[in-house]
Amino acid sequence: MHQPLIPAGSDDRHTASIISNLAHMMHDLDSGARYNAVVYQSCYKRMGELVPRLVQEGKRPRVMLDYSGCLLHGLHLMGSHDVLDSLAMITSDPMYRDCVEWLGSAWGHPVAPSTPVQDYRLHVRAWQHHFAASFGLESLRRVRGFSPAEMALPNHPDVCYEFVKTLRECGYRWVLVQEHTVERMEDGGPIRCPHLPHRLVATHSRGQTLSITTIIKTQGSDTKLVGQMQPYYEAKGLKPVELGGRWVPPLVTQIADGENGGVMMNEFPPKFQQVMSEASASQTPPMNVSEYLEHLEAIGITEGHFPAVRPVGQKRLWDRFESGAGPEAMANVIHTLEQEDGRFHMDGGSWTNNISWVKGYGSVLGPMQVASALFAEKVLARGVPTSDPRYCNALYHLLTTQTSCFRYWGEGTWTDYGRELCRRTVEILGRDF
Repeated sequence: MHQPLIPAGSDDRHTASIISNLAHMMHDLDSGARYNAVVYQSCYKRMGELVPRLVQEGKRPRVMLDYSGCLLHGLHLMGSHDVLDSLAMITSDPMYRDCVEWLGSAWGHPVAPSTPVQDYRLHVRAWQHHFAASFGLESLRRVRGFSPAEMALPNHPDVCYEFVKTLRECGYRWVLVQEHTVERMEDGGPIRCPHLPHRLVATHSRGQTLSITTIIKTQGSDTKLVGQMQPYYEAKGLKPVELGGRWVPPLVTQIADGENGGVMMNEFPPKFQQVMSEASASQTPPMNVSEYLEHLEAIGITEGHFPAVRPVGQKRLWDRFESGAGPEAMANVIHTLEQEDGRFHMDGGSWTNNISWVKGYGSVLGPMQVASALFAEKVLARGVPTSDPRYCNALYHLLTTQTSCFRYWGEGTWTDYGRELCRRTVEILGRDF
């Protein structure tokens, strides 16, 4: 679930308030936009209605939630307290804790491969602070999985290493990745058993290595698959698989924009209720990922038993690269591989192969990088306290600039929003520091 923050609400974009795009839609003269905004808002709230209803019927529903910090903040700005209260209930009430697993997110919904690593860490921490402020520290302690925006996984070794390091140091135990963004460690081939947990191995150009448990989101049309609860029907056709000397049930994991498209808006709620009613206490029970991993751990299966994977394209790089040679040597090898094969890149992977999130986005990436560099120079390098109101204001504006929406749509209004937010960030950094 995500809505960006944009400078809107008045004719002058330079002075317009930063508001949720959802609020902007609510006040749009276009009746279609207003209608969709109301439907979107109901989508953000509905799990607080569906889960209690199923529990009261004696069922065991399961759902994992990923809400960007931008969306949570935007709902607060709009005064949508009914939505936030609904989410707080299924998050904090012990009756529903087993049903709902929140996934960590990056506050501004940035794509990890092309967001400066120090900024990405700020996004991850900001989301944790925001979530704790909204739902309590005890609820935050139960957030163990991480869902990257746009399913974007860095495949540049140094960026991926920092990505995994950030997740581990922020307390996350596992991360969700797209099937085609990773490859087998041994030969660079595609994943053989996507319904089992894997171990994502990240190696830096200087030789350091980290890993984290990885859950594979299999390929497919996300909204249609989830909207029609296809994972349940796929799971019914699977059999136990040997892992770590034990036979374990596979886990079918999918993810979709909860408010995007007619299938998710209209077909998902009744289908979710139907499947959860049928699957509860069946031979194919619904289960959230951390719950599943706990069951594996209880029978002695831990991360060390999981097949190892790494980001796609790295085998070709490591075949040419001398281990530990450093960033400059790696940059040379990457350049050589790009010259030999125009399809080779270290731009990362996401839910779509059609968008690199880098190529063609110079008009917004350039201003983003200027704002990021200035924040690093004026704020991070000088050790400005995080409690300083100037720090909070500058950080808030910086994080809003890096939202994926400002790149996804290419040139036009959305790119203009991104550039305006970058302009404001640079202005604040130049004026206040």
